[in-house]
This record gives sequence, structure tokens and C-alpha cells, in this order.
Amino acid sequence: MEQAINQEVDARGLNCPLPILRIKKALNTLQTGEVVRMRATDPGSVKDIVAFCNQTGTELLSSEEGEGEFVFTMKKN
Repeated sequence: MEQAINQEVDARGLNCPLPILRIKKALNTLQTGEVVRMRATDPGSVKDIVAFCNQTGTELLSSEEGEGEFVFTMKKN
């Protein structure tokens, strides 16, 4: 069963640290258990999102790469 997405964040074309700042801002508006999906084009966002989730306790549900775009789905804990 696919997880419902509560919010979408478009960070395409943005470089570090802007994707992280955008996802942090989005997560601050969500309730515990809600899900956010972010699309980014910065290759550095892959390691940045993993580190961010580890530091904040945010659950990384999925991380996908395709056609120069990275898609992350995260759940606020």
C-alpha cells in the first residue's frame, strides 16, 4: 500500500543547503506521522537527506534517483 503524501517540496535547481532548509521548513508544518516528498536535482542532497534524517529522527521512507532527479519520501516522527 502506498503512503499518502501530505506535502510536496520542489527543490529542483537548488543547491546545498537550500534543499535541506526547504525540507526542514516543510516538516515544521506537519504533524507527527505525516509524510513529505521532496524532489531535488543536487546530487549532494542524497547524503544530506540521509544525514538530516539521522540527526532529526525523521524516517526516510524512500530515496529514488532517475533522469537527474532525486525523490525523497520522509515521515515526521
